[in-house]
Amino acid sequence: MAKFAHDEIVPYQESGMEKKKQVAKMFDSIAFRYDFINRFLTAGVDVRWRKKAIAQLKELHPQRVLDVATGTADVALMTYDALHPQKIIGIDISNGMLELGRKKIEKRNLQQQIELQNGDSETINFADNSFDAVTVAFGVRNFQNLEKGLGEMLRVLKPGGKIVILEFSRPKQKIFKGLCNFYMKVVAPGAGRLFADNKDAYAYLNNSVQAFPEREQFTELMKETGYRDIYFKALSLGICCYYCGSK
Repeated sequence: MAKFAHDEIVPYQESGMEKKKQVAKMFDSIAFRYDFINRFLTAGVDVRWRKKAIAQLKELHPQRVLDVATGTADVALMTYDALHPQKIIGIDISNGMLELGRKKIEKRNLQQQIELQNGDSETINFADNSFDAVTVAFGVRNFQNLEKGLGEMLRVLKPGGKIVILEFSRPKQKIFKGLCNFYMKVVAPGAGRLFADNKDAYAYLNNSVQAFPEREQFTELMKETGYRDIYFKALSLGICCYYCGSK
């Protein structure tokens, strides 16, 4: 399996733990403020990004959906609202995030439709060809091995199924790129320290975004992994992109 620069980016530089354990620890520590900080840092635009990504599945009418790196279940809940599949299963390595996600699901009485499980993107605990669609929002940067994670998600997709990946990217327009770099390097870690007492988590956000193989490089990796009919679209002047592919 190939290694990518972002595979080596970790939240805690001095820790001897492997990346996925560090990521789980990081998200456990910020779970209580995660949704709030997301809305704060993006002025709520992240909700619109998620909805645009989910809309890519509309024509497919998926009945079984896997939401990888589900976090607090935002995408799982939005997918249910938009597409009404029979079953959505969300997996994540952070129990702290899952606990908050389950509370949101219970509040809406959707426990039968949406189920959350502790699960690793690189060893997905489902049989081949189990899902009509797979979604991942702001999660692939956190994979310890990106290529392995993409391969696992392809494995559990049914033939004709579709994956939608939403991830941060680096704007191309020079002035806007400079503003975004300042925001990610200074403002985001400052917000992490102020609201969640965790500057490292949001410094990691910037470092992992800078190292991530985005746009054409990422779609090429999807192609090499075995996805077909691949396309991507940049959103909000390139702050993030959604990537789609089929099996």
